[in-house]
Amino acid sequence: MTLLDLSSEISFQTTRSGGKGGQNVNKVETAVIASFHIDRSQLMTDEQKIMLKEKLSNRINSEGFLLVKSQTHRTQLANKEEAVEKINELVTHALHKKKPRIATRATKASKEKRLEWKKRNAEIKSGRQKLRPGNY
Repeated sequence: MTLLDLSSEISFQTTRSGGKGGQNVNKVETAVIASFHIDRSQLMTDEQKIMLKEKLSNRINSEGFLLVKSQTHRTQLANKEEAVEKINELVTHALHKKKPRIATRATKASKEKRLEWKKRNAEIKSGRQKLRPGNY
């Protein structure tokens, strides 16, 4: 499975990172919000766009943008690269089709093994019962 490169169609917005950070955190906008508009994409077919909308519906806003925020790094460039990576990974995983499951039957040996285990287990549990005068 190869990752797609959607960096040409991603737009960025910078914000201040939240959390601890000292004096620098209040004046430097290092957090990056990357947005990718699925309908305007030229790199994908209509079928792929529909699949993305279904699988990533919880991450797409009302305008049709797939939004990803990155604020783990101290530099804007590193956060930008991570945001692009996240979007590429999300889209690639959403477009990956699962191979259909082939129904199989339990083998005769596995059925016998299960029944044998059940018999043994029943014997073990019956040995735990209290002895009563009428049972032996």
